[in-house]
Amino acid sequence: MSASVRHLYLHLPFCSSRCGYCDFVTVVGRRGQHRAYVDALLAELSLEGGVLAPPLESVFLGGGTPTFTEPRELERVLRALPPALEVTVEANPETTSPSLAALLRDCGVTRVSLGAQSFRPRLLEVLDRQAKPDDVRRAVYALRDAKFDNISLDLIYGIPGQSAADLEADLSDALALGPEHLSCYELEAKHGTRFTHAHGAELARQAEAMESYFECVVARLTAAGYRWYETANFCRLPDLADRRDLRSRHNLAYWRGRDYLGLGIGAVSTINGRRRRTTPRLGAYLAALAMGERPPSQVELLPRPVRSAERVLLGLRLDEPLALAGLEGAVDAEALERLERLGLVERGRAGGVDALTLTRRGRFLGGGVTAELLT
Repeated sequence: MSASVRHLYLHLPFCSSRCGYCDFVTVVGRRGQHRAYVDALLAELSLEGGVLAPPLESVFLGGGTPTFTEPRELERVLRALPPALEVTVEANPETTSPSLAALLRDCGVTRVSLGAQSFRPRLLEVLDRQAKPDDVRRAVYALRDAKFDNISLDLIYGIPGQSAADLEADLSDALALGPEHLSCYELEAKHGTRFTHAHGAELARQAEAMESYFECVVARLTAAGYRWYETANFCRLPDLADRRDLRSRHNLAYWRGRDYLGLGIGAVSTINGRRRRTTPRLGAYLAALAMGERPPSQVELLPRPVRSAERVLLGLRLDEPLALAGLEGAVDAEALERLERLGLVERGRAGGVDALTLTRRGRFLGGGVTAELLT
């Protein structure tokens, strides 16, 4: 397989505790296994890295809580990475000390995504978050002191017990920290989890308020000078002093349908029309790589119609035109005309070819509009 992939994801699954709403592949504690896991991760990078074409556009370390990983082991991962234009590390506030911030900076990290989620103590308790609001602030100050100039904050809305005033206050607290990027996600709790059992009735009530919360997020952040460049993501607009494009390069690759390599337990890769999901089982992963073998995985072939449908679904999440060249068969022509009449979709040209974008109203309806467009 030729070296053509320019986006790399590495999964560091360890966390100090598990949040009730989380359904990511995580492992609580296990400090004694951090070294063995990093050994395995670097072995997997050696086995699979031949598909990578340096310099990479992006590397993303997600989890779990990458910054909960023992610092010495985290450093080993970071120093083994191929050169990349953007290197993002996810962090939780309680793990982000001045020494950790300095380590990340020294190891070439260019961007930190900090999981704030909320600045209301009672809502953080509902989410089983360990960090307190002041921990978020201290983490941002530590990163700034380490000369990080690209910080993203994650916020969640629709939390049980949250009011519209709580959301407004969270947005104000986040904006006061001056992040370059904000990701604002609707709370999604899997059915059957202890979180839904504990908060089912309140989650149902919150579901009715999601649309107004979403509108509030967009209104506040765009008024504050952020670009609503993807359904849940906002970046500071360039100005005379800072003309950088502050969108997440790595996530843009997903939304634009680029190939990417994923390493670690539960990681997903999509390369040359094949999607591979690595086992989420830590023991099986460690055992295979200790023997020099690839870990167990599931491989799914992605026929052209599936890839085209995904390209439409993901591409229309962005505020940029989606070129239709090669995607014509995925879009229902009658549905397109109807949605255009309703003011939800606009047709235009991009790069000399026909293109689509959702209107502002269409973006608020999001997935419902794109689902109708697909044949």
